[in-house]
This record gives sequence, C-alpha cells and structure tokens, in this order.
Amino acid sequence: MDALYTAVATATHGREGRAVSSDGKIDLPLSIPVEMGGNGRGTNPEQLFAAGYAACFGSALGLVGRQAKVDVTDAAVTAEVGIGKQGEGFGLQVTLRVELPDGLDQETGRKLVEQAHQVCPYSNATRGNIEVDLVIE
Repeated sequence: MDALYTAVATATHGREGRAVSSDGKIDLPLSIPVEMGGNGRGTNPEQLFAAGYAACFGSALGLVGRQAKVDVTDAAVTAEVGIGKQGEGFGLQVTLRVELPDGLDQETGRKLVEQAHQVCPYSNATRGNIEVDLVIE
C-alpha cells in the first residue's frame, strides 16, 4: 500500500496521561473510565477509536452512495466501542449504528451499509480481529 496520508500521535503515561498529535490539533488528557475504576476526567482510547471509526465509516458510506448515485449525505454513524476481558488480556467489540436518511428504502440502505463495511479502512483493519455488528436505524 502507498500511504496517501500518515497521522502521527504520541501518548504518554498510558490511559492516565495525554495524547498529542504531531500537528497539535489533538492535545487531550486521558483517563480510565469510571466504569473501569478511573476518575473519568479525560477521554479514553475507546472514545477516540469510536470517533475515528464513526467518521471513517460515514465517509465510506458517502463514497459507495455516490458510486450508486444515492444521496446519503444526511446519514449519521454512531460507533459504540466496548472493552472487556478476553483471555489473559482485553478485547474490543464494536456496534456501528447507521441512521439512514428519510426516504431511503431499507434494502438499498442495507446494501450500501454492507458495501461501506467492505470499503472502510477501519472495517478492513478490524475484520477477523474483533466483533463488529452493523445496525441500521
């Protein structure tokens, strides 16, 4: 693969530190979620992953929509990223909730969502590694 763009970010002190992108556009305190015993004052890797996956999947949906000449500009993607024990370590699970524009029939919408799942770089990176559920709303 020839990379068209490379994002660079550095995190210090793990889940209770800070994440900073090389261009300074991201500069966030990190903290462990309250549900995992932390103070929850900062963001966490799961929130960052969810935001990235939702945005990326939305772009992939827009691409396949344009290719099919179907307007999906009003679609919204919500990514829910769960973390839990898996064997000796931890694992992730994802639910992608896709809210399709009014007037788009379910069959066409489902087809576009499934095509987007084949195109999205996050989907391709996670395929076979973590459970990803697609929910069309």
